[in-house]
Amino acid sequence: MPIRETSAGPIYFTDRPVPDPACPPLVLVHGAGGSRLDWPPQLRRLDGVRVIGLDLPGHDRSAPPGCADTLDYARAVIALLDALDIRQAVIAGHSMGGAIAQQIALHMPERAAGLVLIATGSKLPVDPALPQRIVDEPERTIDWIVERSWGPEAAGDMRALSHDRLRKMSPAILAGDYVACQRFDIRDQIDQIAAPTLVIGSAGDNMVPLKFSITLAERIPRVTLVTLDGAGHMIPLERPDAVAGAVRRWLKETLCNA
Repeated sequence: MPIRETSAGPIYFTDRPVPDPACPPLVLVHGAGGSRLDWPPQLRRLDGVRVIGLDLPGHDRSAPPGCADTLDYARAVIALLDALDIRQAVIAGHSMGGAIAQQIALHMPERAAGLVLIATGSKLPVDPALPQRIVDEPERTIDWIVERSWGPEAAGDMRALSHDRLRKMSPAILAGDYVACQRFDIRDQIDQIAAPTLVIGSAGDNMVPLKFSITLAERIPRVTLVTLDGAGHMIPLERPDAVAGAVRRWLKETLCNA
């Protein structure tokens, strides 16, 4: 689990190589205030696939500063791929990470073998006052974020761990993430995404409602849509087996060699 010096600064990542992989590498990009640990082991250890998880700049073990624009975060992801000598990968993004994945597909399309977009949209619905609330009232605002992020069936220990991780973050970096989310709007470009795409959304998501996933599926030309019931915004951790299974099937049908 090394730190690699990149053109975007030092980035912490995990790399699970496999011998003779049949699929392109899978890169896991977390959401606002998150880290590589927002992805479940079922996905980080997907059979037969080289899986790379990273902490975006300023998050967990990657050094600050963070970014206030999803395109800048996209450039950081590509900087890590360059450092690892990976020319093309499947970019999986959750929430803000999905926005980052879409930026890669639009601005660096030759680097995206495919996309996995989870609980995200071509625009993200963020309260305009949220970044300032994080700075002014971090404890109360983190409580609000955690409450809205998890579905009713989510275990209490997952909620508590999420709360602890957000409290440890710099409020400025967390606020910057939500500024980045606010700025993201590619609704007039979404049909230009050429990479094959898997979209996963949940009817119980209170942060990025299912209609945002449905719009992605209606506008992206080469797309597969999977919808789940009961999960909240943290779909990968709430439904790890379902998410890993959907990704595995989609990779096998779409991008992996027979």
